[in-house]
Amino acid sequence: MRILGITLPEKKRIEIGLTVLYGIGRPRAHTILDKAKVMYGKKPKDITVEEENNIRKAVEEFKIEGDLKREVAGNIKRLKDIKAYRGVRHQRSLPSRGQRTKTNARTLRGKRKTMGTGRKIADKK
Repeated sequence: MRILGITLPEKKRIEIGLTVLYGIGRPRAHTILDKAKVMYGKKPKDITVEEENNIRKAVEEFKIEGDLKREVAGNIKRLKDIKAYRGVRHQRSLPSRGQRTKTNARTLRGKRKTMGTGRKIADKK
């Protein structure tokens, strides 16, 4: 089963398979399946053509994948352009929501770079 050019995993339940799409998590997958009147436990290979079309219609009502990624990128770009605090934090690859950075924040700041003691080799004499 393909939705918006993305193949859903055939062996997983449809409620889990829909979460492969960017912008769809478990709660939204449940909403979509409720609108399409499809049971959560069904596998994509067992879904009929009519149910598949109903799921497609329900998915198209939401902003997902490329459109959503573009919107998020546009929001970040706007914050950077107006030099908002959150935009500056994004530019510097630092947490933008008030977390501490003396320790932790490894996801954004990257791998640790050990500085050493600051002594030169010539000082060892």
